[in-house]
Amino acid sequence: MKNLRITFNSPVVLSFVGICFIATLAGVLTGGVSTQLLFLTWHSSLRSPLTYLRFFTHVFGHAGWDHFMGNAIYLLLLGPMLEEKYGSEKIIKVIAITALATGLINYICFPQVGLCGASGIVFAFIILTSFTGFRGGEIPLTFILIAVIFIGQQVLEGIAIQDNISNMAHIVGGVIGSVIGYKWNRKGKIRPVG
Repeated sequence: MKNLRITFNSPVVLSFVGICFIATLAGVLTGGVSTQLLFLTWHSSLRSPLTYLRFFTHVFGHAGWDHFMGNAIYLLLLGPMLEEKYGSEKIIKVIAITALATGLINYICFPQVGLCGASGIVFAFIILTSFTGFRGGEIPLTFILIAVIFIGQQVLEGIAIQDNISNMAHIVGGVIGSVIGYKWNRKGKIRPVG
């Protein structure tokens, strides 16, 4: 027992979740003012530098503790395995690409909707995880099932249910996870980290 120690095993994912926690706490303490200013992308003026910053930072803010906890659990469950397999730099790329893509699509296609939260990144991680057993020339059945269940569910809910959940972010995150997962795991392309 004396040799047990806590390790910072997944620096990018742990830091990302920590920033999300701080942003959510700030949003709660300021009555949502900090969230709207820094962690929510909406159709604001393109003359404002904050508009461009929010294309990335909206993934840190959450509508409340339930929203944060739902995303944090998936991030902490899937993220460390992905970071170990692909490395910290590649996980940063997944987060940044997903944030920018969901931020831009929301800004252009849904001008009346504010977007915050890490659920697009969660969906990218979910789909990316299904590629862990991928080999060249094969399509994992887990990938097909996850794509059909998760992305199909989001498409159906986006059409049939009007709620405050951004199905667009989920779908975009899933597509990004699919493209990156395929690209990074083609035969001869994956190299172990370490």
